[in-house]
Amino acid sequence: MRGEVTHYDEAQGFGFIAGSDGNRYTFARENLRRAAATPKGTPVEFTESGSQARDIFPVREMGATPPTLESQAPAQRTSPHFGRMADNGLPAGTGLWSYFWRGLTVNYANFRGRARRKEYWGYFLFWLLALCAISAAAGFADASAGNFDRGEPYLTIGTIGVFLLGTLIPGIAATVRRLHDIGLAGWFFLLIFIPYLGNLIIFVFALIPSQKHDNKWGPIPPGIDRPSAFTPAPEIPR
Repeated sequence: MRGEVTHYDEAQGFGFIAGSDGNRYTFARENLRRAAATPKGTPVEFTESGSQARDIFPVREMGATPPTLESQAPAQRTSPHFGRMADNGLPAGTGLWSYFWRGLTVNYANFRGRARRKEYWGYFLFWLLALCAISAAAGFADASAGNFDRGEPYLTIGTIGVFLLGTLIPGIAATVRRLHDIGLAGWFFLLIFIPYLGNLIIFVFALIPSQKHDNKWGPIPPGIDRPSAFTPAPEIPR
């Protein structure tokens, strides 16, 4: 079947192909018939096997020879990423601070895609630290002005209120992406409104490891090892 590569992550060794039949197929590095570069937009021929593409090879157009990985420029060999980071050509960091900063910027209202456990807990770790720092600074200012003595700590209340309101949407978005990462619909977030049990349920969901395969909400998040396509058979006890 003829198709076109829509995404290929060289570092993770997986990608997607839009088939001529209108369906999307996943593929892994071992499904490539030769070590040729397969950037986005590369026309390919492949054999379909369910939702997976196998025996993939680039198609020559107008007599051109597909570029190999060795001949491709270093900038072109940079692993692609989804979202706005791909637009800038920058790799997405996987550090705790990077996750927190992206949660407040490019992922501020991103309810699509997936968030691994490290991203979710990294975001809320720095969110909690920021809340403590802001509360302490505002409380010190109120205490210095004597507002606590008058029972009018308006600066503390207002500052904390603005912070909570401003981070409400990215917090919900991170939770929804975390639910997607374990294979659940984002609507499960509404369980948080169950008295007493809701927060506990979401907490348990947030502890579940990522699904180590592509699901309907996206590919495996960066930093999660993709299982090998060849799993050794278990040894039979003698």
